[in-house]
Amino acid sequence: MAVAGISRRQALKSVAAGAATTAILAHEAVAAATTPPRKHHWGMVIDTQRCVGCEACVIACKIENMTPPGVFYTVVTREPLPGSRNDRPVFMTKPCFHCEEPPCVPVCPVNATYKRPSDGIVVVDYDRCIGCRYCIAACPYGARWFDFGDDFQFLPAAGDQVSPEYKQYRVRTPDGSPVGNVRKCTFCLHLQDESGEYDRSAGRWPACAKTCPGHAIIFGDLDDPESEVSKILRERNAVRLKEELGTEPSVYYLL
Repeated sequence: MAVAGISRRQALKSVAAGAATTAILAHEAVAAATTPPRKHHWGMVIDTQRCVGCEACVIACKIENMTPPGVFYTVVTREPLPGSRNDRPVFMTKPCFHCEEPPCVPVCPVNATYKRPSDGIVVVDYDRCIGCRYCIAACPYGARWFDFGDDFQFLPAAGDQVSPEYKQYRVRTPDGSPVGNVRKCTFCLHLQDESGEYDRSAGRWPACAKTCPGHAIIFGDLDDPESEVSKILRERNAVRLKEELGTEPSVYYLL
């Protein structure tokens, strides 16, 4: 029987749809209520006019994070300068971009990679990662690497190496994480204190920014209007790579 032009089946479907919508909204409300507000939005501004391509940042990063051969949390590329007549390149330092909408996160089948709600840093849970490498394929910036278990021959044995990453201090072994896992830049989050703060004066600052001899890598809180990165972005024009993808990277370039 129809009521006001609506059949009983349609009415039941409408009620069910409304109930489902209510349940979804309730779930989202609970999630929002239990997720702590973001304290920081850590990011970088890289001045390509200051970068000379020395790769001190690359070496500092490898030493700080004790990454093996074939794993680089930051790289320096040489891009041709448009319109240049003397073949002078633009040096581009490329860490992980810690996107606001990271495409690597939704493709992970075991939720091993995620964005930290407290500061926006995208991380990898080595105990969850199954090494499927879907996230590597999804990252448009080539900022993820797979640990095949290689080691530098001139360094101490693998069992003597202890990585500070994630403050987990894992002893490197041939069959233990992070061997067989995807790895990436973490903005050296292991240097944060218990409150999630960095301290530049105390040397607790991402290794690449701390080491850059030309101060081409500026690190700070993008949510803090008084931070160095925020002031620079207000004063100078900056670009982000592949903005058309909607990833909203947290790394900016001054050209």
